[in-house]
Amino acid sequence: MRKIIIIGFGAGLIASLLLASACQPKKSKGVKMEDKVLQSLVDRMLAEFGREHQQRIATGVRQVSQFWQECDGDTAALEAFCLGNFLADEAEREQAFQRLEAAFEMLNGLMVEQERAFQWHLQVDTGPVLPLDYLLANFSLASHVEEDLYKTKIAFFVLLNYEVKTLTDMIKSGAQWSRRQWAETRLAQHFTSRVPADVAQRHYEAYVKADDYISNYNIYMHNLLDVKGQRLFPAGLKLISHWGLRDELKAQYAEDDGLPRQQMIYDVMQKIIRQEIPRVVIDNPEVVWKVATNEVSGASRDSSREPDTRYAMLKATFLAERAVDPYYPICPTKIERRFRQDREIPEETVEQLFAELLSSAEFQKTGKLIEKRLGRPLQPFDIWYKGFRTASRYSERELDEYVQARYPTVAAFKADIANILQTLGFRRETAEFIASKIEVDPARGAGHAMGAGRRSDNAHLRTRVPESGMNYKGFNIAVHELGHNVEQVLSLNRVDHTLLEGVPNTAFTEAFAFIFQKRDLEILGLDSEDADRAHLDALNQLWSTAEIAGVALVDMAVWRWMYANPEATAAELKAAVIQIAQDVWNRYFYPVLGHKDAPILAIYSHMIDGGMYLPDYPLGHIIQFQIEEYIQGKNLGQEMERMCVQGSITPTLWMEQAVGESISVTPLLKAAGKALKVLR
Repeated sequence: MRKIIIIGFGAGLIASLLLASACQPKKSKGVKMEDKVLQSLVDRMLAEFGREHQQRIATGVRQVSQFWQECDGDTAALEAFCLGNFLADEAEREQAFQRLEAAFEMLNGLMVEQERAFQWHLQVDTGPVLPLDYLLANFSLASHVEEDLYKTKIAFFVLLNYEVKTLTDMIKSGAQWSRRQWAETRLAQHFTSRVPADVAQRHYEAYVKADDYISNYNIYMHNLLDVKGQRLFPAGLKLISHWGLRDELKAQYAEDDGLPRQQMIYDVMQKIIRQEIPRVVIDNPEVVWKVATNEVSGASRDSSREPDTRYAMLKATFLAERAVDPYYPICPTKIERRFRQDREIPEETVEQLFAELLSSAEFQKTGKLIEKRLGRPLQPFDIWYKGFRTASRYSERELDEYVQARYPTVAAFKADIANILQTLGFRRETAEFIASKIEVDPARGAGHAMGAGRRSDNAHLRTRVPESGMNYKGFNIAVHELGHNVEQVLSLNRVDHTLLEGVPNTAFTEAFAFIFQKRDLEILGLDSEDADRAHLDALNQLWSTAEIAGVALVDMAVWRWMYANPEATAAELKAAVIQIAQDVWNRYFYPVLGHKDAPILAIYSHMIDGGMYLPDYPLGHIIQFQIEEYIQGKNLGQEMERMCVQGSITPTLWMEQAVGESISVTPLLKAAGKALKVLR
C-alpha cells in the first residue's frame, strides 16, 4: 500500500508563524462581485497588457475572484493585485514558473518529512507507544499550507497566471500538450480548494486516528481455540487485520490440513465485520479466545464485544471529508475528488470496468475450475484462492526459514535492494542509485511505502520484521512496497518537471507494486518453471482482480450511502456496510461461489482508514496485466524507467504512451479464456 499524504502538498514554515490574521475563507464562494465589475477589470487589463492576452486575462480574473475572500481585501485590492501581478511577458512568465516549481518541491518535501518524523513512533516499530506520540502525530504544518498560500497571495498569483484545466480538457487536448504545458496544468491544480486551517487539521487528525486504530488491530493466533478447545496455530503468530489474516488464510492452501485453519480465520473475519469480536482479544497476548462461542479466558474473562469502533472510525473519516467538501467548488464531495481529481477517471467508467470483469463468463468458469482443483464446494474465503500461482518446491515454513536466514534484520534487506533490482533487469548504476534513495523501516502495521517530496530526500519502505528475522509474508509485502518505492524514486528523480512527479494515480503505482510482488520467488532464486505458467498467471490475475473489484464496489457504495445518510450512527453504518457487502456478494459472487449473504467483502482495513482507496487495487491489477503483456520479452527495469518518467499525466494518455492502449479488462479476459481451454 502506498502511504497517502492526506493534506496538501507543502507549507510556508515562516509564513505559518508570522501570519496571525484570522482570514477564515467562506464555503466555496469568494467575495460577491457583479459581472460588470469583473468585466471592467478585464477591460482595464486588456487595455494595459494587450488584447492578445484576452483569454488568459479573462480566465485568470475568474479564477482569482472564485477564491478571493473579504479578508484578502476589497474589490479595489483585488483589482490592484490583478493589475500588478499579471505576467504578459513570456520570459518573465518562464522565470516565475521555474521559481514556483523549485519552491513547491521544497514545500512538498518539507511537509512529507515533517509528517514522517512526527508519526514515526506510531508507524515504525520503535518499542512501546507513548501518549506523547499521539500528540506529535496529530501535529501537521501541512494543515496550514493552503490558507497560508492564499494569505501570502502566492495561490492567487498562480490562479491569475496559470489555467486550471478540467478533466474534460485534459482528456480531449492533453495528447497535444507539451511537457511544460502539463507541468503548468499540475501547478494550477494545486489551487482548486481553500480549506481553513482548523478544518484541515481536524481532517488530518481523523485519518491519523483511523490509521493508528488499524495499525494496532492484531490477533494472537496461538491463543485461538477451535470448538474442541484445540490450538491450530503456532506460538508467536501475531496477525494484523485484514492483511495478516488474509495472507495466512492464503498460505493454508499449500497445507493438506489447512481447511480448519482457513475456516477459523474466516470466522474471526466475520466477527470483526459484525463487531462481535470480544474487545479484549484485540492486540492482547494474555487472553485465550474460543472463536466459535466467543468465550474468553486467561488474564481476562471479559467477553464484551468491540463497541462498533470500526464503524465509528469510518464515520469519523466521512465527517472529516464532509467538513472540507464546501471548500472544493469543482469537486464538492469526496467521491468526486477521488475519481475526477485524484484518479482522473470518472466513477461510472471505473464501476463499468469492475462490473464487466465480475459479470464475465471467464470469472464464472474460473470458479468452477477452482472447485474442481480443490475437490470440495467453494467457500466464501476462496476468493483468496492462490492455487494458480506456479507451484513452489518449498512449503511456507521452508520459505520462512530461507527468508529469515537471508534477511535477519531490516538492514540486511536494505543492503540487498540493489541486487534485487539487478535480478529484475535494472542496470547496475540505476539499481544502485534507486537503492541509495530508499530507507527500510520495521513497520507496526502491515507495511507501506512512503515516497519523498523532494529530490534531496529518500523514500521509505515499511514492513514487519519479527525478532527472529523477516518471514516470507514480510518479504512478500516488502517486495510489493519496493515496487512502490522504485516508482516513487524514478518518477521524482528522473522526471523532467518535479510538478509532474509521480504517476497518474495510485492505481499505477499499485500496478508496479504487483509486478514486483509477483516476482518474489524469482528474487529469492526459488522460482519454478512451469509449461503452463502464462495460463496460470492469467487465471490468478483474473481471480485476484475479481476479488478486489468486489471489495472496491463495496467501498464505493458505502461512501455513496454515507453521503445519502450523513446523520447515521456507527451502528446504522455497520448495518449498511454489511448489507452492501452482502448485496455485492449476491450479485456477483453468489453465482460463482454460492453462500448467499456472505459479508466477507467488508473485511478490508483500507475501507476504514483509506478514504475510498480500494478501487485503486483492481485498477492496479488491470493496468499491471496490460504492462506485463507489453513487457514480455523486454527488459523490466528499462521499460519501467521509460514509463515512470512520463510523470503524472492523465491515465489514458499515460497508458497509450506506455503500452499503446487505454485501460481495459479485455486483454485479461482474453488471456483467461485461452487459459481455461488449456487447463480444464
